[in-house]
Amino acid sequence: MRVEQDGGFFIAEGITVVRRVLASPLHVRSVLVLEGREHRVADLLRTPPGDPSQEDPPPLHIVSSEVMNALVGFDLHRGVLAAVDRPPWTPLDVLAQNSRRLAVLEGINDHENLGAIARSARALGMDGLVLDPTTADPWYRRSVRVSMGEIVALPMSRCTEWPGPLAALREHGFTVIALTPAADSVAIADVVSAGYERVALMLGAEGPGLGAPALAAADVRARIPIRAEVDSLNVGHAAAIAFAALGLP
Repeated sequence: MRVEQDGGFFIAEGITVVRRVLASPLHVRSVLVLEGREHRVADLLRTPPGDPSQEDPPPLHIVSSEVMNALVGFDLHRGVLAAVDRPPWTPLDVLAQNSRRLAVLEGINDHENLGAIARSARALGMDGLVLDPTTADPWYRRSVRVSMGEIVALPMSRCTEWPGPLAALREHGFTVIALTPAADSVAIADVVSAGYERVALMLGAEGPGLGAPALAAADVRARIPIRAEVDSLNVGHAAAIAFAALGLP
């Protein structure tokens, strides 16, 4: 992962994810495909004849399974990989100006949870992600794969300090909502019925949840009602429920 970060690229894995990346504005450095599977991405690796507006397609390398496994180091590549330039972070002010619904992530350090949150955010009407300094790298291979490539369509801001940016969101007219099972929280349905024009929904890590400074900075504390005998929901599942309630009209 350090090699990818230092090199300014990420790895897209699997046919669906690679096709989504190839169809996006991101710059794809190269595509690696197992022998016999190149036809699955061939249509996106072909420049229309006589169309000067199209960039040249990225290099396509067709390799045997032995070469693929030797290069990758594990058998999780699903036959198609792409190396893609990391897009720049979106400045928080720009993201806030162009959004009505934002997911704000604090301490989400599990890459699969991060990918699941990104996929749900994209599907359920959130306009972007705001990441605190401790949230994991969203461009790690596993996050991109679990998001099914939807993460490439989500603008993201990475904060360098915390929780100061929550005040900046409030200045842009956002109501900052902390998702927490705390006793003083209100049901998510009550938040929806309040009809807030712009919402920034905060989600914390599995286990500890949101920290005290973030909770103190929130305008509203909200919970998803669950059975008393159940401890909690996975953060990815909780995010999807909250996004569905607050996102699409």
